[in-house]
Formats: sequence, C-alpha cells, structure tokens
Amino acid sequence: MKRCKYIFVTGGVLSGVGKGITAASMGAILKAKGYRVTMQKCDPYLNVDAGLLNPVEHGECFVTHDGVETDLDLGHYERFLDFETSKYSITLSGSIYKELIERERAGGFHGKTVQLVPHFTNLVIEKIEKASANSDIHIVEIGGTVGDYEGLPFIEAIRLFANKVGRRNCLYLSVVYVPWINTSKELKTKPAQNALKDLRGFGIIPDIVCVRTEKPCPRSICEKIAAFSGISGDAVVNLPDINSVYDVPFNVLKSGVLEILNDFVGDDSDPDMSKWADFSAWRATDFDKTITVGLVAKYVGNEDTYICVTEALKAAAAHNKVNLDLKWINAEDATDKDFESVDGVVVPGGFGARGTEGKIAAATYALKNDKPYLGLCLGMQAACIAAARMGGIKNANSEEFGATEKDKNNVIYIMEGQKGKESTGGTMRLGDYPAVLKKGTKTYDIYGKKDVVERHRHRYEVNQKFLPQIEKGGLKVSGTSPDGKLVEFVEAPDNKFFVATQAHPEFKSRPLDVHPLFMEFIRSIKDL
Repeated sequence: MKRCKYIFVTGGVLSGVGKGITAASMGAILKAKGYRVTMQKCDPYLNVDAGLLNPVEHGECFVTHDGVETDLDLGHYERFLDFETSKYSITLSGSIYKELIERERAGGFHGKTVQLVPHFTNLVIEKIEKASANSDIHIVEIGGTVGDYEGLPFIEAIRLFANKVGRRNCLYLSVVYVPWINTSKELKTKPAQNALKDLRGFGIIPDIVCVRTEKPCPRSICEKIAAFSGISGDAVVNLPDINSVYDVPFNVLKSGVLEILNDFVGDDSDPDMSKWADFSAWRATDFDKTITVGLVAKYVGNEDTYICVTEALKAAAAHNKVNLDLKWINAEDATDKDFESVDGVVVPGGFGARGTEGKIAAATYALKNDKPYLGLCLGMQAACIAAARMGGIKNANSEEFGATEKDKNNVIYIMEGQKGKESTGGTMRLGDYPAVLKKGTKTYDIYGKKDVVERHRHRYEVNQKFLPQIEKGGLKVSGTSPDGKLVEFVEAPDNKFFVATQAHPEFKSRPLDVHPLFMEFIRSIKDL
C-alpha cells in the first residue's frame, strides 16, 4: 500500500497572510494531477471549537457535514478541493487539552506526569493520522504565526511527525509576509528572515517559502530571503495579491512550485486545470449585464463574516454570465429605500435579537413588492415572522427575541426537548439533516428531486401551529423533515423568487458546482 505524503503549512510575520488559500491552492493542483487530497487545520486557540468565536473578529463559522463548528479556512478547503471536511479536519488546542485532561482524570495515563511533549504532541500526531485516512496527500495548516506561545506544541508535533513517517514523506511550506514601507519606498525582508530563523530554531527547515506581497516583487527579494535563510533560491517564490482567490492556483503554478511538488510526489505529469481556467475566465469577464444584490447583514466590518454566502453569490453570477454588485445593508438601520435600491435580497444566518427587525423588514418588503429573496437559516425565520405579521399576528416574533407561548406570538420557538439545557452547542442542530420537498413547489423544481440533505446550524424552529397565519401572509411550506415535524423550506408561490431554508446551503456550494438555490436566485434576477 502506497504511503500517504504530508504537506505542512506554517506562517510567519503576521496572521491572515494567506496560509489557508495557499494550502488549498496546492491541494487543488495536486487533485488536478489525480491524487486523493485531504486537508486539516490545527488551530492554537484554546477554544474547544469555533462556535463561540466572534464572527466580526474571526470571520464566518463553518460547519462540517458531521456537525462540527470550525474555522472558515475549512470552507476554503471544500471550495478548492470539492470534498467534505469532517470532525477530523479541525484540531484546536482547547479540544486537545480537554481530551488529555479527561483521559488523565479517568486514569488513562496510569499515574504518569502529563506533559506537552510527548502527550500533547502525540495526540496531535494521532489526529493528523486519522484525518489523512484513505488519502494520497494530506495537507495540514498550522494556524497563527510561528513563534506564538500557544502554537509551539503544534510546531513540535509536525517536526516529530517526520520522524514517524520519514522526512521524504513530509514537505514543509512556510508563508511569510514582506511589507512595503511607503516612506522609504522599499520592501523589507527582515521580518520574514526572522520568522524563518524562528522556524529553524524549532527544528524545521522549509522546503518551500512563499513570499506574500501586495504587488509583485523583484526576484532579488526572494533571493535575499533564500540567502539569509539557508534555503535554495528556487524554493523561494513570490505570491502577490490578486483580484480573485481562485486565481491563486495559477499564480502557484507560474511561481515554479510545481517542479518541487512533482519531485515530492514523484510524478512529472501536468495538472488538468481546464475547469479552473474556464471559471477564472468567467470571473474576469465584464459581462453586458450587472445585477445588484443586497446582503442584509448584522455582522458588518469584516467581509469574511459571510464568506460562504458571498462566494456562492459570486460563483453563481459568473456561471449566469452577469456582473455582481454586492451591496452590504446593515440590518440595524435598514430601510425600504435600501431594499428598493437592489435587484434582490439575501438574508443570511445569525444569532441574537440585534438587527433582526431589519431582516424582518427585508422579508416584508420582498413579499409585498415581489423582490427576489433568498433566506438562509435566520433568513427563513425572519420570513416566517414577516408573513405571520402580515397574516394577522401583529407582534409575531421568535422566542430568541422575547416572544412567549403565553403571548401567543412565538412563531419561532425553541426546539422540543432542548429547553433548560445550559450548553450553547448542546441546544443546536448541527451538520447534515435530511429534508423532503413537496412536489409542485418551486423549491422542488430548483433541486429537481424530492429528498435533499443540507447542513444546519441553529437552535430555533418554525412553530407549526402558526402555519395558517404564515400562509395567509403569503408563504407556504415547501419542505419538511422526513417526519414532518420540522419546517425546512418555505416559499412565496406568487412571487418570482422567494425561497428560504432553515439550512445553510452556502456551506455546500462550490465555485465549479454552485448550489442550485444560489444559481436560481441569480437567474431570477438576471431574467427580470
């Protein structure tokens, strides 16, 4: 049996330098060569998962098919490699410490002293081996920056990993940032040199160094980094900023890295990037028609907060051959003028009462004015509340926002059996859940089948005792859970396009295989 090979990606100088996109691009190239490629992120945060991280600070919380709340980089992995990540694809320090402490308390170490080395590092190695099962090549991104205190055990773990599987089966890649100093009009390599010096001090000499710059840099910059870092000049390449992350694989190919990758895997064949090339050409095309889509958002100030949604919209626009003008509408102060100024409205997910009236107002406007509307998770709940208000329950709302059974206005209510639970994650539906679509509905026609599976991340459900009022307000249920107890899809049959789902279909959308809900939403606007 052929041994799996491993690529470890670290970053230097600062976080957010593009490790995830670089790693995913490497994976896309290797997959285009015919290999089975999987990916994993080791994140030094002491959180057990990403469920409680602030999306404005950290970006979107991505959910795997098996129900783990993770870093947004796993979304990049899925979009670039078109595979499903899992609970093994994310490893946070908090989860490692939690598992070690629970094992120690249960007597699992038989009285031995529990230490970072070897116990923490061995458990990280174990997680990497599980995540790489059935892979030809497994790519592991180490979050944060080399030198961070909390990240040191992961650096040590990937150093030790080479001792276990053989150095020839491991490739180390470091992504470093070279800043432009505007006052002196020059690029400064010293931070990158220091980062690589730190990495060498931890026992890892990278096989490839990717130099990130805002603009293409002279070859002399890469050669200088190579000379001062003890690395071959051919192994130091420049990856400047570009307009689309989906062009990064082509930048990687042009950089000369392919020769190193080919030598690592022992295969000189060229990757088949034809589909990527077609998509890249569509993304770069200035089409005859431009459409404007309003994203009614409560998490503003960071464009990564809804990155799966925005990437799905951009890809759908490219495949529909229209230019997309994405307008962010702050849900806290949204007005009808905002909704009137766009061709269609997307209301994505979220938690808490802040900004919800703006989302409900968006759904109300779309229902009354036949404005194309796509509701995702909270976007469906907002639509049901809007319809219920139009159907006679003037104060209709969600229990999450203060509605009560006593007041008979809890159109959205807590899931049965979840009341009283303290753990935030424990009260949620997470990951894949099936739904059955009703024939004769637009939703059924969009999917083209009866049985579908979508990923979820939510706590509250539509209270079906209010369906008469919701239907009076213009909505009908177009899909439910297999047992019929949970509402999964609603639509406005009299509108050009008004579809909302309790799920997060954006998690399953791919640049080369766009989710049908996004495709049809954009198409409905294009055909106006």
